[in-house]
Amino acid sequence: MNRAVNDRPGEARGSVDKALDVLTALVRPDGPHRLAEIARQTGLAKPTVHRMLQTMTESGFAVGEGGSYHVGPRLLGLAAAALAGSRETRFTGPVLAELQRRTGHTVHYAVRHGRCAVYVEKVEPDQAYRMTSRVGGEVPLYCTAVGRAMLARLPEAEVAAVLDTEPLPARTPHTLTDPARIRAALSEVDERGYLVEDEQNEPHVRCVAAPVVDGLGQVAGAISVSGLTFTLTTESVPVLGPLVADAAARVSAALASGPVRLVGGDA
Repeated sequence: MNRAVNDRPGEARGSVDKALDVLTALVRPDGPHRLAEIARQTGLAKPTVHRMLQTMTESGFAVGEGGSYHVGPRLLGLAAAALAGSRETRFTGPVLAELQRRTGHTVHYAVRHGRCAVYVEKVEPDQAYRMTSRVGGEVPLYCTAVGRAMLARLPEAEVAAVLDTEPLPARTPHTLTDPARIRAALSEVDERGYLVEDEQNEPHVRCVAAPVVDGLGQVAGAISVSGLTFTLTTESVPVLGPLVADAAARVSAALASGPVRLVGGDA
């Protein structure tokens, strides 16, 4: 049986932990999800999951149809309100839109959650293919551009907690799993203001990212530009990198001094 996301070794999960695990499974992509699938994802008994889903359905947080469940209108409304009310997203919206227009590639804003980066905004170009990333999706810190950009500005103790506490799995043949080599890659942010990740999280995808910090210099998130390797070429990185770094710097300045300072940049 799979251990749920919020399971902590040696501790029994309370009802709130279990409900949050069910919600996390409910919002996974490729829904709607059957009860048995949610039970497997959370590591909870089917009767427990069924009881929670019934409560969520009655309160509008889930919708049950034909034995499957998907996100309900109240949960969607809460998510939209949270994003609209977030200080970071109020600042990042126009910057991300401009960065997408200037680069022609998919742009993300991500924040940290434990050992993962969570995409909270995504702006896509008008093209036939789409990046598989999604708002709300989690990716590892150690092998993604947004994750490493945040690691590059974290205290060493927090970096060690991510890189040194357990083996790092290779997600592609190109994934760096040696903590020393990953730390060396993090130094790119100090050297040029951004870093590059080539096919280390997904095959055929290249990303360029830079960290966003608040007024105290603490990590707030990271901005990235992503594309397929044949469109976001290595030759284009020296042009795209400074644009990403500038966008991250503008959001950082806005977080430090307030919305008055956030204005659109020159095209």
